[in-house]
Amino acid sequence: MKLTDKIQKALNLAANKHNSQMRKSSGHPYIVHPFSVVIILSEYTVDEDILTASLLHDLLEDVEGYEYEDLEREFGKRVADIVQGVSEDADFNNGETDEETWQERKDSYLVNLENDSQESLLVCAGDKIHNLKSMMTIYEEMGDRMWEDFNAPVEKQIWYYEAILRILKEKLRNEIVGELEQEVDKFKRLMK
Repeated sequence: MKLTDKIQKALNLAANKHNSQMRKSSGHPYIVHPFSVVIILSEYTVDEDILTASLLHDLLEDVEGYEYEDLEREFGKRVADIVQGVSEDADFNNGETDEETWQERKDSYLVNLENDSQESLLVCAGDKIHNLKSMMTIYEEMGDRMWEDFNAPVEKQIWYYEAILRILKEKLRNEIVGELEQEVDKFKRLMK
């Protein structure tokens, strides 16, 4: 991966916007996640906009006050569209807890994934690969206590990742799907 001005700008923005956030269970600074996703994706693409979007992929759903229009103004429509394609719908915040809306949010995400661009599907794959790797590392350290920090039990997590894999195997034309399939299989074996 070449460190372009655009990618550097995205690194800086992601680090700034995720500055006070932490990853579930691990206690690691949240920025570890977008940095890991861009490293994963750099093995499968050199497309600057996709790599930029991978660094920014959680801004629209996880950073209050940062909107699509901000992303489009700073990084262009293509990057903003890729990020929007992998962002969960924020309209579920109606006073219910994340745990109460988990299934609705995931169902909506899967419906949107069916119609996403190749670029968004690629970012989704990198995101889910890193999420699975992270969960497996935490599980090896904490065991079943880890699930206390999550909004859905392991059975639902397995269902969700299998559903994403099924869609990506059908829709995404990139070798990253093979890596995602390996991680889903490892996750299922570890959790059984």
